[in-house]
Amino acid sequence: MSTLSHSLFVSASVAMAFTVSAQEKTRSAEQEALQDNNLEHVTVTGSAQPALVMSPKNAIIDGPFGKDKSLTDIARTLTSISSDMLEQLSIDDLQDVLALVPNTYSASGFGAPSLPTIRGQLGELFQQGMRRQAGNNGFGIPLSFNSVGQIDVVKGAPSVILGTTQRNGGFVNLNNKTATLSGTDVKLQASAGSWEHYRGQVDVNTAIEEGKSGIRVSAEYIDNDSYYDFTEYQSEDLFIAYTLLPDDKSSWNISFEYYDVDFTDNAGINRPTQNLIDNGLYITGQGVQPNGSQVPGAFAVVSPTGEVRIPRSTVLTDPDNINNAQTYVLHSTYERQLNAVHTLTNRSYFQYLNREEITQNSFVEIIDGAKTAQNRLEINSTWSGAQQTTWGVDIRYNDVLGYSQFTTEADLPIDLLGSIEQRRIPLTQAQQARLVELRPGVFVSPGANYDVDGDGNNDFSLSDTTDSTTWQTGLFAEQDSDWTNRFSTTIGLRADHYDVTARDALPPAGQIAAQDSFSKWLYSGSASARFKMTNDFVSYATYSYSEATSNSMGGGTVLGADNKINPLNFATENELFELGVKYSPADSPWYADASVFEQTRSLRNRDGSNTGIIAKGFEAQMFYQGSNVWANIGYSYLDARYDDSASAQDSQQVADAFDNSRPDIIQGTGIGAPNFAGFAPSNQRVQGIPEQTVSASAGYQIFDNWDVSGSAIYTKSYPLDYLATVLIRDQITININTNVALTEQSSLRLEVHNLTDENNWRPVFEGGYFGSTLVFPELPRNVQLTYTYNFKA
Repeated sequence: MSTLSHSLFVSASVAMAFTVSAQEKTRSAEQEALQDNNLEHVTVTGSAQPALVMSPKNAIIDGPFGKDKSLTDIARTLTSISSDMLEQLSIDDLQDVLALVPNTYSASGFGAPSLPTIRGQLGELFQQGMRRQAGNNGFGIPLSFNSVGQIDVVKGAPSVILGTTQRNGGFVNLNNKTATLSGTDVKLQASAGSWEHYRGQVDVNTAIEEGKSGIRVSAEYIDNDSYYDFTEYQSEDLFIAYTLLPDDKSSWNISFEYYDVDFTDNAGINRPTQNLIDNGLYITGQGVQPNGSQVPGAFAVVSPTGEVRIPRSTVLTDPDNINNAQTYVLHSTYERQLNAVHTLTNRSYFQYLNREEITQNSFVEIIDGAKTAQNRLEINSTWSGAQQTTWGVDIRYNDVLGYSQFTTEADLPIDLLGSIEQRRIPLTQAQQARLVELRPGVFVSPGANYDVDGDGNNDFSLSDTTDSTTWQTGLFAEQDSDWTNRFSTTIGLRADHYDVTARDALPPAGQIAAQDSFSKWLYSGSASARFKMTNDFVSYATYSYSEATSNSMGGGTVLGADNKINPLNFATENELFELGVKYSPADSPWYADASVFEQTRSLRNRDGSNTGIIAKGFEAQMFYQGSNVWANIGYSYLDARYDDSASAQDSQQVADAFDNSRPDIIQGTGIGAPNFAGFAPSNQRVQGIPEQTVSASAGYQIFDNWDVSGSAIYTKSYPLDYLATVLIRDQITININTNVALTEQSSLRLEVHNLTDENNWRPVFEGGYFGSTLVFPELPRNVQLTYTYNFKA
């Protein structure tokens, strides 16, 4: 951290401010008496609530930072997205949160994002305060929002309550839909959109015993064709939630979700030259390997045959690719008031995941069973109106059996305008010899390396194949202290013990499977100060430190080339310094916050190595919600750079794929590609991330039965590749929608996405590894019509 930044942080920490925005929960007379001198906790009653909740101002955040916190209770940048906001802004995947949350611009995630991107790096995904199984570097399965009732997006590493994780740019916490304890609500919804997009949902929410128990069942079916060639998406999701109030001191919420999805790994368009970005022109010609083969392979060189306009729907997919996943998730949250001081919360989670991807370009990722279980026991102790402690123990178990192969992929040599066969990579005998046959015709890397012929060299190609088991045991405590009516602090500490065993899941014939074990304590801590400058303004300063693990397929651990677990996989340090202010006036339709930050963290590269990143920036958001009008605007500035750290890219630049036989088309270097380029340690700007983004949305209730709303997202020009030879220009996306209530029970909604039909682009992969190889063409203008029938009984 720079001297100036450190001075600002220290000086601002002395004069921090904090308040709690109005909370809507009724407290007992005893609790109110205890808190008379604590102006952080104020009960406001009697204010009329708008029909829609389109501002996070009054959101209650339960779990990540303790029990039932308001936004101004939390000394971190946070945006809470209600179910109304999800619907009004058509948020149905993790990329869509950019419409509301600054610094969440993301790559396409190969067309199916499974993890959030926050402050330029992949973040973690939590559900009900428990970290979900989300695959490998975003290669995991897409996420259904069928179960989601609220999304909380937090910047920076997870809190000490949530514990040590694998990704530290930030995190998203999904809050489940809940079952009602009175009456019955039934919602039927059907939608149809461009390119034969179809979706149906049935959501039944009913009390079993009034005031005591209830159940909710939500089922969703999606069947989508696609604008993109050879691309589809079909999914089924069943979510069941049960709520029970056993007595007046306890509650129990249980949920089960089953999700089955078939989807396409969409690599976008290869050969991303500036002329492709600006004019849609693609260089043709199939690459030739040094051995003369036209099968796509390392160091292939293309002799350009022409430059033609390519349809944006022509992407690097294959009709014979296989990509599917099945998972089920259980959550349980039990709460009990033990006495006047202590409240117990027990959170339990179990997830089972199968995933199979076998592609014709030789990429394989198979998770043949990933089992994750976690139980966290939290005690919230309110010693007085000014002192509160959250402490407990957390146990997590993760067992992964998976097979991987990505060592022979080669995208730049492929001519997308040629035949399908030109995209395919059949393995040679020499390549097969460096792999292991999992099943007939499917070759994967072994989970360790061996010198079979005794020449002193390893004979196999490694990727992420693993059979690993991890036990993580965490102890944590977080202390909230109100020192005066204006000044308060929060200090948290956590220690996590990791006990890991990794085995070779598929040793070559005649070899004894390698195995290794590793154990280590990892530590994290945070300190924040909050100062209430006025009744409306709260300022804060936060410092967070965490030691994290490197991630691999299914959250597992791999063996290195020496057949040992690399200790560096458990030595990733992350730091966050953040200064912010929050404006939350009572009895007002406004809410706003702003922060400056410096965050150092680690980025896992595709080859398993780690790269240090330092990100500095500013972000701000403002919300207004009146009786007939709502609006918000967000701005972010992000300076993300390599922290005197090395970097890697699939190829040094796109020009490496071409010779110089057609300088009128491109000045080729003739090096050949992919060439697996490495770059020396530097402070170079991280590619694939816009420096500035602006998002805005607004809605207006024209009549009682008719409303309109829209959103716009602007991203400033940024480099696609490390050397900045290709730029994605300034871009804007505008979406609009309108909703008409046909009757008291039914409504019709029309959405138009990319209204101005922009030819926008995104990176394909987080971290920029494919920046010189692939680019993702965003969808043209498209529409969706949704009919909803909702009634209560």
